[in-house]
Amino acid sequence: METQNEFTEQPQLFGHPKGLFYLFFAELWERFSFYGMRALLTLYMVNVIFEALAERDFATAAVYASYGSLVYASTVIGGRISDQILGMRNSIFLGGTLMSIGHFVLAIQNDIAFFLALALIIVGNGFFKPNISTFVGTLYPHGDPKKDSGFTIFYMGINIGGWIAPLLCGWLAYEYGWHYGFGLAGVGMLTGLVVFWRGIQSNVFGERGLPPNQHVMSKKVLGIKQGILIPVLAVLSAPLIAYLLSAYKSLGDPGTFLGDQNIVNVIFKLIGVAIIVYLGYIMYQATLDERKKLFVAILITFFMTIFWGFHELSGSVITLFASRNVELTLMSAAQTNSLNSMWIIILAIPISLMWTFLSKKGLNPRTPYKFGFGLLFAGISFYILSLSGASANADGLVPFAYLLLMYFLISLGELFMSPVGLSKITDLSPKRIVAFMMGVWFLAVAFAFQVVGFIGQQLAIESTDKNVGGFETLTVYTDGFQLIAEYALGAGILVLLASPFIKRLMGEVH
Repeated sequence: METQNEFTEQPQLFGHPKGLFYLFFAELWERFSFYGMRALLTLYMVNVIFEALAERDFATAAVYASYGSLVYASTVIGGRISDQILGMRNSIFLGGTLMSIGHFVLAIQNDIAFFLALALIIVGNGFFKPNISTFVGTLYPHGDPKKDSGFTIFYMGINIGGWIAPLLCGWLAYEYGWHYGFGLAGVGMLTGLVVFWRGIQSNVFGERGLPPNQHVMSKKVLGIKQGILIPVLAVLSAPLIAYLLSAYKSLGDPGTFLGDQNIVNVIFKLIGVAIIVYLGYIMYQATLDERKKLFVAILITFFMTIFWGFHELSGSVITLFASRNVELTLMSAAQTNSLNSMWIIILAIPISLMWTFLSKKGLNPRTPYKFGFGLLFAGISFYILSLSGASANADGLVPFAYLLLMYFLISLGELFMSPVGLSKITDLSPKRIVAFMMGVWFLAVAFAFQVVGFIGQQLAIESTDKNVGGFETLTVYTDGFQLIAEYALGAGILVLLASPFIKRLMGEVH
């Protein structure tokens, strides 16, 4: 266990451990690679991978949903392996290496290479993403007031990467070809790994992030050391995941039980049922007070899943809407993926100051109210898009201002919900199952992508025309956005109405 002296002896920069800034830039470049690739992914599938299919939008929505679900589900497994065997440093290097390879393989124009590349990124993200965030927490002693501001600095790196990447990767793809954009994403990931390696060489992390013990790494399974076996199994799992991604077609005929389900859909439904059954068992065993708080934790996770299900449409349906029905003069459709991070960067500090001001006045809304308002902002954002058709020109293109305003509102909703959700899960969950509930929280985003896929399939346009667009697609999208708005607004109103009851269940936890 580290002593207080070991923390104070860390190299400092601007009042924070110097290691924070190495992690900041490593995460910035990793998110650069992730969001740069994501900005191109839907457009690339529609215009290249599934170009010849009339149902190309449907296939794209299915693959995008499976990819997003598996990307976030992988963090639960990767985090567990890191805790038990590899340690954070090894996991970050393994994950970053696999993601880099995945991005560069994505630059090969071949269907098999495409699915294999996505699989490598999924596996790599599982090792990288949960560990670098956890690493930041190890730099500060328990109860250090600087820890929150350290995480604020770190998360700013995420959004800087998410802002710049679509602009640069989108520009390269538009000017020179898709694979230059994907290649730049790979360079970004390699840059992140180099920064992290430099931090280790400079000894800014001390003894942090090492394996739990070398005995575990050296322990043999099937005659192979675990430290070697895990990377081998990680690479070997990629073809299986690639197969799951490529099996995007429905398992049954339209109208049958499995008529709109592919293999990944079924897997996540089974996982969902298992989680619900296990939560029921935990609720049965819990005390009355634990049961109340656990019920609220489950509600918060459910509401967050709904929000992310609408929010993550930005990389799929909203990108296609921007490509086909928005008058883009300032940026390409892929580059519009930068707008969310841009607004987060602009709004994060003002919103934080607002909460501080309201707290001093005793007016800071409790968590359920913030969640209700967050869902309302999401609903209003889609309602704005649904109204855009009234301002369309003769080609069925709507003004860019509608998209800009939509991203402003949904980013506002994100800042109301996301920062407080994770801390409330740890507060509300019984200590014996905090780790399990954290896993459920991360899985919520994975399940949200199932919502994204369902909506994308409902708004799919059947056409092999690369210039598809006009009033026909505009009507499909705006009608769909109106339905999404109604569901989000309804959920937000329901949460606000239930907030007094939820607040009482939370007890002293706010």
